[in-house]
Formats: sequence, C-alpha cells, structure tokens
Amino acid sequence: MSASANLVALHTIVRREIVRIMRIWTQTLIPPAITMTLYFVIFGKLVGSRIGTIEGGFTYMQYIVPGLVMMSIITNSYGNISSSFFGAKFSRAVEEMLVSPMSNWVILLGYVLGAVVRGMIVGALVLLIALLFTRLHIAHPLVTVLSVMLGATIFSLAGFVNAVYAKKFDDIALVPTFVLTPLTYLGGVFYSVNMLGQPWQSISRINPILYMVSAFRYGVLGISDVDIGMAFVVMLIFVVLLSWLALYLLKRGVGLRS
Repeated sequence: MSASANLVALHTIVRREIVRIMRIWTQTLIPPAITMTLYFVIFGKLVGSRIGTIEGGFTYMQYIVPGLVMMSIITNSYGNISSSFFGAKFSRAVEEMLVSPMSNWVILLGYVLGAVVRGMIVGALVLLIALLFTRLHIAHPLVTVLSVMLGATIFSLAGFVNAVYAKKFDDIALVPTFVLTPLTYLGGVFYSVNMLGQPWQSISRINPILYMVSAFRYGVLGISDVDIGMAFVVMLIFVVLLSWLALYLLKRGVGLRS
C-alpha cells in the first residue's frame, strides 16, 4: 500500500475516533471534568486548607493539580482506546481492516492518536477547572507538553493491548479497576513519595505512573520526586515496548481473527 493511501487510511481512522469522542461528549468529556472538580473541592479546598504548604512552598491544591490532570489524561486515554477498539472487534470491523491493504502501524497509530486527543482534551478541561481554584505558572512548557504526550501514548497503547486480549466487555473494566486505579493512586498524585519511609519509597519507584506524574509536575511547578531524565527514559522504554507488543499482536491476529 502506498504512503499516500496509508495517510488517507490514517486520517480516516483518526477522524472517526475524534467524531466519536465529540458525538458522545456527555459521556467522554463531561463526567471526568465533574469528577476532577469534586477532587479539587474535597482534597484541594477542604483537606488542603488544613495541610497548608507542601514541598517547594506550594499549597496542597497547587501540588495535587498536576497529579490530577495527569490522572485524568491517563484514565481517559486508556478508556477511550480500550472501549473503541474492542467495540470494533466486537462488530467485526477490525477483521475488515486487517484484510484491507492498510498497514498494521496505520491501524495502531490511528486508534492511539484518537485516544491521545481525548486524553489531552480532558486534561485541558481539568486544568482550566483547576485555575478556578488556584493560580498556576507553567515552569517548563516543553517538559509539560512532552510528559502529557508520552503519558497519554503509553496508556493508549496499554488500552489497545487490553482491548486485543479482551473477550467480553467486562474484561475492559478489569485492568482499570484492579491495576490502573491502584497504580494511579499510589503514583504520587496526592503526596510526595519522599514523605514515605523505607521500603515503601523504594517500592513506589517501581510504579511507572510515578515517573509520568513527576515529569508533569516538574513541567508545571518545577519540582519532582524523581530525576527528570530518568522519568523520560522510563516513559520512552514503555512506548517502545508497548508499541512492539501491539504491532506483534496485530501481525499475529491474536484475539482478532476467528
């Protein structure tokens, strides 16, 4: 298949995903915005007013904003691609794409870009809502953008792998409930891992979400629990590994061909 034809196929998949997101915006955009608003009110205002300043001299509200924004990006990127691709698999639309001339990387990239777009839209909404509660100054804009893109990409790829292996809709909710949510809450969203004693601090550093949250917090506030260089190395490793796994599954047709 020629490069121009692949680009047309890629544009078609991405456009379909974005149209899907915007068509059901009351399900894809509004619920996470409301949920994060409740987090800001309960944790930022009610709890944070009693905590005072935290690491770096920031208020607790300012400290948790990057973590909550990244959490919304991660969960929505993951949820978008897992539900969308499994829906396509359930309706046998994936089989039509697999037998078409389009390359496997076009299928993967199209779905990933759609999920990243949703994650970034939700993240932007949550950040705007946060500005109603506190003041923020982006310390490192480039780091902020790169960490958002990599974090959304990683969990879009992870959601794709989940959708490939899922055999029923219940399997889509299994990983977010028992893996994604615990890792997110233990990834330094609401606290600094430097506050933990050993061995919990060392155990927390195994959590990949910690590096995403810390990188984004560094971009926004200029503080981080981990070395920024190491954070980007970890994220890039996950992007490469998950991309390879997703393309391998597409090539083999695991869970896709019947």
